[in-house]
Amino acid sequence: MSSFRIRYQTLEFDQVDIHLRTLRDNQQFSDDAGEAEDLGISSATWPLFGVVWSSSEVLAHCMFEHDIEGLRILEVGCGIGLTSLVLGHRLADITATDQHPEAERFLQKNVALNGLAPIPFVRAGWGDDDCGLGEFDLIIGSDLLYERPNVEPLAAFIDRHAKPQCQVIIVDPGRGQQARFCRTMEDLGYAHTRSKPSSTDYLSKPFRGEILAYAR
Repeated sequence: MSSFRIRYQTLEFDQVDIHLRTLRDNQQFSDDAGEAEDLGISSATWPLFGVVWSSSEVLAHCMFEHDIEGLRILEVGCGIGLTSLVLGHRLADITATDQHPEAERFLQKNVALNGLAPIPFVRAGWGDDDCGLGEFDLIIGSDLLYERPNVEPLAAFIDRHAKPQCQVIIVDPGRGQQARFCRTMEDLGYAHTRSKPSSTDYLSKPFRGEILAYAR
């Protein structure tokens, strides 16, 4: 039985409210069966999926306004799934992925909490060769570049699931791996641009990161 504590919160997107069931804070931990440990998720990193980070809010606000008509969209490392929920509210063709063993359960509960249609979820690590995901028109993620060894596997995972013409949007708070990731994506044939969010008034603290956009 899970022993972590949870909280409920509501985030506003213009006139739309997204209700979230999250971990109470980033000090929670529960892995009695060793499921996370088997996936290489330590007790220190275990709770990071389950709280709302500034980068995920920036990505969610970006996707609240993004033109999504006709696009098949993949969220990589969805965590608590805020952006997928926003896209689900917009009736987008969105698939969420994360390696964390609790991510799908939290997403399902939040889908129900918001009265949304089911959002497909696939548990996937970036080193997995075949997850059955197929290819996407738009691939998105937030705060993914937190460790140097993740850069090449993440870029390869994105490339495996990108259609021949694909847009990739990553919100990066400035973890220090941005330049390496950009070079890796360029080597894979993607052009890229960087920009600041048009507004971050909805955040409780300053955001100094950037929105990285890649296209081929």
